[in-house]
Amino acid sequence: MKRFRTSAVIAILVLIGSAAMAFGQAGTSLLGAGATFPAPLYTKMFDVYASETGVKVNYQGIGSSGGLKNVMDRVVDFGGSDSFVKDADFAKYPAAIVHIPATVGAVVMVYNLPGSPSLRLTGDIISDIYLGNITKWNDSAIKAVNPGIALPGTPIMPVYRSDGSGTTFNFTAYLSSVSTEWKSKVGNANSVSWPIGQGAAQNSGVAGVVKQTQGSIGYVELAYANQNNLTVATLKNASGNWIQPSTESISAAASIKMPKDTRIVLANTASPQGYPISSLTWIVVYQDQSYGGRSREQAKALVNLLWWMIHDGQKYAAPLDYAPLPQSAVKDAEDIIENITYGGQKLR
Repeated sequence: MKRFRTSAVIAILVLIGSAAMAFGQAGTSLLGAGATFPAPLYTKMFDVYASETGVKVNYQGIGSSGGLKNVMDRVVDFGGSDSFVKDADFAKYPAAIVHIPATVGAVVMVYNLPGSPSLRLTGDIISDIYLGNITKWNDSAIKAVNPGIALPGTPIMPVYRSDGSGTTFNFTAYLSSVSTEWKSKVGNANSVSWPIGQGAAQNSGVAGVVKQTQGSIGYVELAYANQNNLTVATLKNASGNWIQPSTESISAAASIKMPKDTRIVLANTASPQGYPISSLTWIVVYQDQSYGGRSREQAKALVNLLWWMIHDGQKYAAPLDYAPLPQSAVKDAEDIIENITYGGQKLR
């Protein structure tokens, strides 16, 4: 009996060891940095992944621009970004990079008014607020789409991201698509020259300022709005429908044909039930992983993590106010991951 138990224990240990090897050896660690937009989801994903595989993933939410810079400098295994690298900027990287979509989220408008009234806002109103054309909450344009709501004459204080941010990229992409004045005067980028307002670093910083400042309005990822109990506006989409941000409306915005490299802006989606400021967020890595003395085992561990994120990891999205990737995006992500190499040899 004792011999049988010993054999059984050995067999179990072998199985555990084999499972660990399948994911990259237990004890391996990976380092990522970038977007704060998906950080609540990544924290959950990486905690679960570590418990299942023994592979620890350290992710620092420093903003999309910082994450892409760290990828460029090759000081992280992967970068997180809510904005994709534009064609003209690929040459800045020392080798070819790829974008793996990780989830779909929403940039929401949050505000701080007495009584927390549920407001409707249009793209024109939001752009005029951030341009300084609308300066008080009882402006006639805001009153026109919110009949029956007593709006105060409180001055509006717009809050924006002071750091380079994919959230800003998607927000300004939306404003550029709905306002010719915004497009010509400010434009669309990770960082822009804001006409008015107060800056704050990261999604958490903007949420914090809005929570503490009566009369303020800001843009954050939906999870940050819910975590801080902030009031969220209902927005009018391109089809003329009033849409609240939800897993369903975010998913609807992403249920469109995408390019094979998945680099697409979802802002102002044509989907009738789609939320108008939705966004993919990506993990950015080098297509060939054999650089800077990097081991094949480290590269394999990264690929295994990415594969898990687009499959098993998706079930953690909805409970944290993100939408799981549409199946078409999962298929595109699979193709990208399957073509990640080490010294020219595929890792899957």
